[in-house]
Amino acid sequence: MAASTTEAATSNVAGPRRWPLSRMVRVATIGTVLLVAVAGVTAGLGLQRLSASRQSVIDVADPAEIQVLQLDADMINQETGVRGYALSGTASFLQPYVSGLASERRALVMLRGLLNSVPRARGDLAVVTRRISSWQTRYATPAIAQVRAGRESVASTATDQGKAEFDALRASIAVLQGDIGRYRQQAVTGLDKAARTLQVVIIAIGLGLLLIMALFVLAIRRGVVRPIAQLAADARQAAAGNFEHTVQASGPRETVDLGADVNRMRERIVTALTGSRAAEAELRELTEELRRSNAELEQFAYVASHDLQEPLRKVTSFCQLLQRRYSGQLDDKADLYIEYAVDGAQRMQQLINDLLAFSRVGRIAGDQAPVSSAEALKQACANLSEPIATAHASVEPGRLPVVRAEATLLTTVFQNLLSNALKFHSDDPPHISVSAERSDAFWQFSVTDNGIGVNPEYSDRIFVLFQRLHDRQTYPGTGIGLAMCRKIVEYHGGRMWLDSEHSPGARFCFTLPAVPEDEESDD
Repeated sequence: MAASTTEAATSNVAGPRRWPLSRMVRVATIGTVLLVAVAGVTAGLGLQRLSASRQSVIDVADPAEIQVLQLDADMINQETGVRGYALSGTASFLQPYVSGLASERRALVMLRGLLNSVPRARGDLAVVTRRISSWQTRYATPAIAQVRAGRESVASTATDQGKAEFDALRASIAVLQGDIGRYRQQAVTGLDKAARTLQVVIIAIGLGLLLIMALFVLAIRRGVVRPIAQLAADARQAAAGNFEHTVQASGPRETVDLGADVNRMRERIVTALTGSRAAEAELRELTEELRRSNAELEQFAYVASHDLQEPLRKVTSFCQLLQRRYSGQLDDKADLYIEYAVDGAQRMQQLINDLLAFSRVGRIAGDQAPVSSAEALKQACANLSEPIATAHASVEPGRLPVVRAEATLLTTVFQNLLSNALKFHSDDPPHISVSAERSDAFWQFSVTDNGIGVNPEYSDRIFVLFQRLHDRQTYPGTGIGLAMCRKIVEYHGGRMWLDSEHSPGARFCFTLPAVPEDEESDD
């Protein structure tokens, strides 16, 4: 009901509703399509005429003129060869006649093909062909035959007759050449006319498109841009916090509807704002409570690292002192009880140290920088040099990359994984291999051993804090190492898991972000 009231108010303010924007676009599109269609048909006809005229010039007239000139030169060569042979009787003088005869035949074949579409020139070509045949039959061939028969010269009457026929032949060739030239001129004229017509059509298309574009821009500016600008100004007032300002929409139907939607949104924002202020107050209380909790956690860490450690060290020291001084002087049960006390105190101290280390991960943030994982593995091996030597273990590092991490934390990950491989070894001497391969923006590390392995059904349980799969007498430890490794890896943005398909032995995998090439090169 409120939305209907808002629309009615907006419509009353805007006055009569104009065309919708879709109708404006449709009318402009139809006008443009009609103009383009008419111009396209006209341009197509002009292009067709242009192509026909161009074909007449390039494919008919120009090659025909070249062949006529070639034909005229061939006939001159023939006449020169016959006359020289008739005067001298030397056979070498006939070479121009022979070559001209072959070239003349080729020229006539090409001219017949070119002048099929030129009737007048085709008639002239027929006349030229007959006169060539007549000159060769009545003069050239008899003259050559007479010289070859042993006569010293050709009769003057035959020579005069041959000259007259040759002059008539060249005159007919000139007529053919003139007709072809006129045909070419007509084709060139048609080509110019077609080009001018096409230019006029292109100019008309450009002017028409400019006119339609101008009208369309004017309509859009008056009917769309101005109402949208007014709507935007009203919306900016609401965005500035003046949620009581009512949007006054005008223009096409779409902008009026948009104005109504903005008004409804404004009303919802006012309602949501009231609720968000209450939620903000509650969030401030929760933040303050979290701050107090963090402060208490810091205090607990301080107490655990100082106040609890000191009495625990005293208990451990005095229990060890009792064990050394009175061992064997009391009964067996007393020695066993003292041993239990010493072991419990030592395990409690180790547990406190491990819990402190676990709590510091992610809480005390250090600088993450490009770190050589090979150096971190080397440091972990150095820290475990005595257990590695005692177990006769071998560590085989692959080609390890530079990653973005905290050096001490990465060393801790390697040290815990190596320590587990040394602890849960089989009958064979421990063999541990460490490798890495690139996977998109991360490096995936694999730490593989030949130990007793892990049952795949416990692949998630082993990463839970204090979760153990074996008793402490067989495999000592606090059950924090793998949980700390996963927490460190996730703190760096990676993930850690057990490769449940690997057997025998165990393979732990984890990912760390790769260092961009430019940072790596700078280092």
